[in-house]
Amino acid sequence: MNKFLVTASVSLALIALSSCTNKSVVRYGDATEVETTNINFGSTDLQKVASQMTDSLLLSPVVGTLTVNTRPILFVESIKNKTSEHIDTESITDSISTKLLRSGKFRFVDMGRVAAVREQLEFQQNSGMVDASKAMAFGQQVGAQYMLYGNLASIVKSNKDKSDVYYKFTLRLMDLKSGLIEWADETEIRKSKEKEFVSW
Repeated sequence: MNKFLVTASVSLALIALSSCTNKSVVRYGDATEVETTNINFGSTDLQKVASQMTDSLLLSPVVGTLTVNTRPILFVESIKNKTSEHIDTESITDSISTKLLRSGKFRFVDMGRVAAVREQLEFQQNSGMVDASKAMAFGQQVGAQYMLYGNLASIVKSNKDKSDVYYKFTLRLMDLKSGLIEWADETEIRKSKEKEFVSW
């Protein structure tokens, strides 16, 4: 009987202990806090790239001239990921285009939604379910005047004691009528990680 009680007590203690150790806690953090989990491209890098490129574009004298009396229409080409990592480059372009829209100096067409727009226009024109006098017609959309595009590249070096990664993000603004590059800039990020040797 005593053995049974001891075994039962130990089992209950282990269950209680395991339930305590497996408990996870979720907390909100500062989205702009520097992320140092690893040296891969992360949220801090995305914010830095988007902020620096947007500021550079908006402060450019050429862009200042382009936006004096009008709000040029842009479209953003997908950023080419030339790194060895899986990086959501759409998040970078989303952040840049959102900041540019907030500036009030540019307007955008969304090339990623062309198929959805076409489907909606076809529905309005051909389904017979939409009042013809209120349906949007084909051929009325405004075309982009400029294209924003770029590349994200990296160089990774590592040995048994240290890992180093260098990122370079390049962005360009092209005039679609002339094919001329009106603005270009790049920003760089270098991150390293060293193994820590703990002495006992």
